[in-house]
Amino acid sequence: MTPDDKPTQTTLSPQDVFSSSELDQLCQRIIASGILGRSKHYSAMLEYLVKCSAQNRQPKEIDLATDVLGKDGDFDVSVDSSVRVYVHQLRKKLSAYYEQNELDAAYRLVIPKGSYSLAAIATTPVVKPASFSFTKFGVSNSLLLAVVVLLAANLLYMSSRQGEESGAPSQVAATHPVWDTVLGDDQPILLVMGDYYIFGELNANGNVARMVREFNVNSRSDLEDLQFSDIEHTENYLDLDLSYMPEGSAYALAKIVPLLQNGGKSVNITMMSDLTSADIRSNHIVYIGYISALDKLTSMTFAGSGLRIGRSYDELFNTKTAEYFTSDAGLPEEGDPFRDYGMFATFPASIDTQVVLIAGMRDAGLMHTAQAVSNTLALDELVVSIDSDTDEALASFEAVYEVFGVDRLNFDANLVYSNLLDAKQIWASPQASRLD
Repeated sequence: MTPDDKPTQTTLSPQDVFSSSELDQLCQRIIASGILGRSKHYSAMLEYLVKCSAQNRQPKEIDLATDVLGKDGDFDVSVDSSVRVYVHQLRKKLSAYYEQNELDAAYRLVIPKGSYSLAAIATTPVVKPASFSFTKFGVSNSLLLAVVVLLAANLLYMSSRQGEESGAPSQVAATHPVWDTVLGDDQPILLVMGDYYIFGELNANGNVARMVREFNVNSRSDLEDLQFSDIEHTENYLDLDLSYMPEGSAYALAKIVPLLQNGGKSVNITMMSDLTSADIRSNHIVYIGYISALDKLTSMTFAGSGLRIGRSYDELFNTKTAEYFTSDAGLPEEGDPFRDYGMFATFPASIDTQVVLIAGMRDAGLMHTAQAVSNTLALDELVVSIDSDTDEALASFEAVYEVFGVDRLNFDANLVYSNLLDAKQIWASPQASRLD
């Protein structure tokens, strides 16, 4: 049986299939495989569920909270979702174990959905073609601020209408602890779109010969600095009062605006080329765009990070493992698969304000990241991957998604990196010092 085979399942009690010693041995094999990761909670939870199964006992959510996760007796399951998050992830890890180990096992250990107990399933392989969910890219790539504002207004209107009719996913995601740092107070939110500032280069006749994008020219003042530093070519540069954004920004905007609106906050919108330090100090910042368009947020983003920009903006370098995350989504040949990366980060920008970063190296990474952080299960996966016992961790962490696609279609993605940020380094960064 291969991981693509889809089994028919008959759910049984583990006691009907395994003896107590066999169940204990299976538990230890799963732990020893390393599939549960470094967190002590997963192995402790699996051993606890095995023990309950041997005692023919059905544990409750509060039992797992106090006996496994070490929560206090006043633990409120209606407020704290940590047990549900860990059970959800353990369910996935058990499935992953059997995709790589004991492929011919007659019975598999599972946690049925909606349950906090172990069960066994008898498996019979039925081979079916692999299926994929995908999102097609198809939005104009020349979005100016006026278009963005109109789109945002329409999204706000549509999301409010949808929210009246049913509990939209954005409503649920807006209540997640990850978003509480920007939605849980009265501070206004400034939605910053990562645009590329464009200026003109003139020919000998004084006409615009070509439009130019320079990574160090991100605003009118930057262009003026360039002109002063290159007096010989000053007259060759012309401010076109023009900027553009990647097409993936429209999709990301459609995911994030309803979520922010459901948080009940005041939301304004601006372009990165117009963002000021005063804006950062007086607003929570939610950034949407390419990593290469971070501009004023770049130093803060990577000050306390375990990542840094690689040989280009299409590459991130993991400083701990020396691993490169490199996108090849820039110019894929027709029909060729490509790999892209998305980045999510959240960190304090000042005493009162927070930055939430939703970015990608290219469109596929940006679009998937926006989709992930507006989905409750994906947000739960982020929280678990951090593996921290402190709520403060949710205010300063980063994550990277690896995204696979073909012909500009996004087929699959994995969370490949998560890390707590060093908030002290963020405050010590040059950008942060300028905000004081």
